Amino acid sequence: MATNRKQSSPQLASTAAAALQDPTSSATNRRLAASVVAQAGTPKQTGAEMEAFAGKVLQSPKYSDETKAFAASLVSQANKQR
Repeated sequence: MATNRKQSSPQLASTAAAALQDPTSSATNRRLAASVVAQAGTPKQTGAEMEAFAGKVLQSPKYSDETKAFAASLVSQANKQR
């Protein structure tokens, strides 16, 4: 497996951590935020299932800019060979 040099930025990870603590955050937002926080400061890559989920979020007009930012970060950290 190729080395992943991309990581969630500290700024985005902080926003994601806040989203996880916000009781009004949607389940989708929390799911993506949890993955963003997990990938902050590590070489972890986004799994295939999460990559597909994040891709669907990016294509849908119903999600907030914050949720789409989390999704975009995860897609950018996915395995390029998929």
